[in-house]
Amino acid sequence: MSSEIAIKVSNLSKCYQIYSQPHDRLKQSILPRMQKLLGAGSKQYFREFQALHDVSFEIKKGETVGIIGRNGSGKSTLLQMICGTLNPTSGTIETHGRIAALLELGSGFNPEFTGRENVFMYAAVLGLPRADTEARFAEIEAFADIGDFIEQPVKTYSSGMLVRLAFAVIAHVDADILVVDEALAVGDAFFTQKCMRFLRQFMKTGTVLFVSHDTASVRSLCSDAIWIEKGHMLERGTPKEVCEHYLEAFYEAQQGKSTSTRIKASSVERVAAAAQDQRRDFINASNLRNDLELFDFNPDAPSFGKGEAQITAVRFLDAEKQPLAWIVGGENVTLRVEAQAHGLLDSPIIGFYIKDKTGQNLFGDNTWLDYMETPVACEDGQFLVADFDFQMPRLAAGQYSITVAIANGSQHNHVQHHWVHDAVSFKSESTSVAGGLIGIPMQSINLKTIASHE
Repeated sequence: MSSEIAIKVSNLSKCYQIYSQPHDRLKQSILPRMQKLLGAGSKQYFREFQALHDVSFEIKKGETVGIIGRNGSGKSTLLQMICGTLNPTSGTIETHGRIAALLELGSGFNPEFTGRENVFMYAAVLGLPRADTEARFAEIEAFADIGDFIEQPVKTYSSGMLVRLAFAVIAHVDADILVVDEALAVGDAFFTQKCMRFLRQFMKTGTVLFVSHDTASVRSLCSDAIWIEKGHMLERGTPKEVCEHYLEAFYEAQQGKSTSTRIKASSVERVAAAAQDQRRDFINASNLRNDLELFDFNPDAPSFGKGEAQITAVRFLDAEKQPLAWIVGGENVTLRVEAQAHGLLDSPIIGFYIKDKTGQNLFGDNTWLDYMETPVACEDGQFLVADFDFQMPRLAAGQYSITVAIANGSQHNHVQHHWVHDAVSFKSESTSVAGGLIGIPMQSINLKTIASHE
């Protein structure tokens, strides 16, 4: 295997034998042999379940790859085979470097042993010599932060404490490859943040295989994403693209196959070139360094939905409800989303997200809360217009997009009729965001000294 490859999976499959009754397992171990000796056709007393089927991929050293998929799709089975705790039915796995894994809760621990004893046992399983574990035990104990429970049997631990202890160990064994399953989801917010800080530091030099249902975490952490569904690898690509396709499949599973819809050419009036120049001159003259250069609504943007409604226009407006060609961070704007009904909508919902170039949601809103008691019904052929008035945050320099959608129903039980990814793209030329994803338009900042506290 190339020295640049950390993990290579080739034609990997895993098939389980499922028995309807316990005694069928005994029959299967005896009767087929007897039937073969007697010259009779052999009979199977089990049914096969293909947990994984012909999965192949490579992960280079230093990559952080996210794996997404619904429950039962085969993600955990794949990780267990990569870690060596489960044997494949066919195919091969090659790894280069020490692997540390955080898989199912309590895996690798003896419930009768104390936390201290399990630290030494688990570290030894991961290949860390006892002398090194002793030297690092104080750091492991501090990272886990479970207090006196370190001397208690782990069978008395909560799920959160188990994760704390397990992650503390794998964070201190000098791993080359880190495999993290959904176990982090049970930790509290403070410990999750600690784990994320460690992961981001580890990602600078190590290889990470990260499994999560939280597509936002996959977008934020990963350089690549793999989608596993019903044992098959459906797609590999950028986290943004893969997560968008996964979202579409989620809605299709809930409400049926999407209708193939394509937005017709938008009827939005084009902002005159003179108006664009005038606004650009105003921004330059005011020395405002947080411009957002807007582009037109994209009728060919990727979309999905049942098709009983269709987004027809998306645009930013100023205080006089005139179309904007530029936006300055901190000014009051209106995001207008227009849609047309192709059937009766008794409780329509229109919403939007502002996303960064990786597809990470920065902020957004929808009309549900304001109109849940008095829904605005819309008949076939009618148009809906939703105006969202807000103060535009200051955005760090980079590429951004607006995703919009129209649905019918409630916040938690609705039919998605038209979801448009990256309906409008724009960029920020900001030089004033000190840190974080967005900057707040401060009214004032004051700093002073006082003689003493009263």
